[in-house]
Amino acid sequence: MHVLVIGAAGMVGRKLVEKLALDPALFGSEVSRLTLVDAFAPPVPPALEEYTHAMTLDLAAPGTPEKLVSGRPDLIFHLAAIVSGEAETDFEKGYLINLDGSRHLFEAIRHEGAKEPYCPRVVFASSIAVFGQPFPDRIGDEFFTTPLTSYGTQKAITELLLADYTRKGVFDGIGLRLPTICVRPGKPNKAASGFFSNILREPLVGKEAVLPVADTVRHWFASPRAAVGFFAHAARINTDDIGPRRNLTMPGLSALVGEQIEALRRVAGDKAVALIRHEPGSDIQKIVAGWPTNFDPKRASALGFQAETTFDEIIRVHLEDELEGKDA
Repeated sequence: MHVLVIGAAGMVGRKLVEKLALDPALFGSEVSRLTLVDAFAPPVPPALEEYTHAMTLDLAAPGTPEKLVSGRPDLIFHLAAIVSGEAETDFEKGYLINLDGSRHLFEAIRHEGAKEPYCPRVVFASSIAVFGQPFPDRIGDEFFTTPLTSYGTQKAITELLLADYTRKGVFDGIGLRLPTICVRPGKPNKAASGFFSNILREPLVGKEAVLPVADTVRHWFASPRAAVGFFAHAARINTDDIGPRRNLTMPGLSALVGEQIEALRRVAGDKAVALIRHEPGSDIQKIVAGWPTNFDPKRASALGFQAETTFDEIIRVHLEDELEGKDA
């Protein structure tokens, strides 16, 4: 099987490839060829070097989608995106990458299939940002998508395109509406949701973190480990079981910021919690106020997708995967 990972230098992309290095059967079939692509050089685990080709390319650049698809990958992970905060502040860049890049990729697959039969599995990283207020107490699988951010709009449009190209037999698509992934390793990025990770990740290593919203803010979360599991499961699943509604809200955990902080206290103590500094940020508060807070993802759960059920678990995952299992 030839696997293409677009956005392979990002957090989820890196972890997905690292997991493949540990589990060669991760995607259900043996991988004989692996292509990793990102705007920044994607890392290649030593165990995969023999059959991996890494490229530094911009998905939105003319000719890039055609070049990627010309190798006729059997499985395509489309993880590339401009994150929420940047898509909101840079309107043109958000649409260029998040929408135009996706559509051109889908079109490249269609044109490649016109030469001779070709129908790859495409797994797309969508987001719960496709939903907008007003919300019910728990958002079910039948709730409509009315995003209130440019990022959410770009993801929602791509979801519609993915479903339509799948209906036309261009590819076998599945879109995963990811919760906010927490705790994200590494340095803070431009995602509006970044503070959810910052207030845990930084105190766990003795650094201060800024909290720009009230601790009564509620949100929907899953760990990076769960996110990798979502994509691996989507690669293996029988999509006949999904039906025509190809975009799924992933399982997660609904929690208050205050509950995050109390989980941090239980795991790392008062000293870590004391490093969180409250500094209200009006721009972030405005964006967060329009985000969904709780879901009832029955379809995805019935199909075998799984996530954590407590924030203590999420923090423990971060300690195990990023800090070698050592408590702060």
